[in-house]
Amino acid sequence: MPIQTARAFIAWTQPHLAPPAGAAFALGAQTGDGTLVGVVLVGWPTAWAFDDGDTAEVLALATDGTSDASRALLGAVWPLAREMGYRRLIAYTCIEESGTDLWDAGFRVVRRPLGWHAISRADDVARVMWAIRAVGGRR
Repeated sequence: MPIQTARAFIAWTQPHLAPPAGAAFALGAQTGDGTLVGVVLVGWPTAWAFDDGDTAEVLALATDGTSDASRALLGAVWPLAREMGYRRLIAYTCIEESGTDLWDAGFRVVRRPLGWHAISRADDVARVMWAIRAVGGRR
């Protein structure tokens, strides 16, 4: 789906958050009648340490509350990222979020590397990092 459409959906469903400025691609989830119920934006990692050419990041995921929309999006985004040659996909949740949909899609919690802080400097929100990996890839 067009990145601009995904950004507009994020602005509509999460007006308190600014949609990411850039992204590599976007996916959407629709109902049977074509109503857009969720989007995911994927791009290059925001942390320079992960910007290695093999890693993509889930920059934003938003739904209108439709049951299983986020689970469907997360389940679809990893095969597409792998097909594009990425070997790892990372995502973050706020510390109080369960991450159940990430877990169900195959993501696992990443232990914090030495010197890496769980608090984002931009908004002082404690976060948990998740990742899913593949064997092989671009290199």
